[in-house]
Amino acid sequence: MRQFSHAVCERIGYYVYILKDPRTTQIFYVGKGTSNRLFQHVDCAITSSSSSDKLSLIREIQDAGFEVEHYILRHGLSEEQALEIESACIDLLGLDSLTNEAKGHNFWERGLKTVDEIVQQYDANAITIAEPAIIININRHYKRFMSDIELYEATRSSWVIGAERRKTSKYAVASYRGLVREVYEIENWNKIENRWEFTGRIAKSQIREKYINQSLVNYIQKGNRNPIRYTF
Repeated sequence: MRQFSHAVCERIGYYVYILKDPRTTQIFYVGKGTSNRLFQHVDCAITSSSSSDKLSLIREIQDAGFEVEHYILRHGLSEEQALEIESACIDLLGLDSLTNEAKGHNFWERGLKTVDEIVQQYDANAITIAEPAIIININRHYKRFMSDIELYEATRSSWVIGAERRKTSKYAVASYRGLVREVYEIENWNKIENRWEFTGRIAKSQIREKYINQSLVNYIQKGNRNPIRYTF
């Protein structure tokens, strides 16, 4: 296993590195670390039976008779600087082209955004929803540039909601990172095992335009992991 000398480890500080496939010159991993961190991925692929897209690709490269290419992108950094550069590189290259399993540091607060998303983040108004509605947190299911259908499917199913709430809720509000992504008028509820999903349609403009892209800070309590909140 290749390693830096003790002198290099002492002086290099935090750094951001990339791993490349020599067969295609494709960058397949971005990371940050100190000392010999960048070489540990290859060592893990050789010595362990762990499985991941990254380790599988490293083994494939080696089985083909090649060696992973290691590059230091920036060095002599503080940990915070390294985290920011790593995150920016992941945003730029995109998780779809990398074997990284997670988005970068502060990916939502400071990461890649469209102009509209920047406006939403900094210009959203805190709202009070007057209608009887269910606010559904879809953080775990949300993807950037989702289609209208994908957003609807991610919002409508499947949730633990009591009979009285189902009866009195007129609207479902899709929430991602504390912002209203869409408002649906609920038409029916259907049972799926011990959970429920609604069928509905996008709310009429006089309702939707009051809330779309606005802040739900009045309804979000830090640390509350329940994906459902109510306005009534």
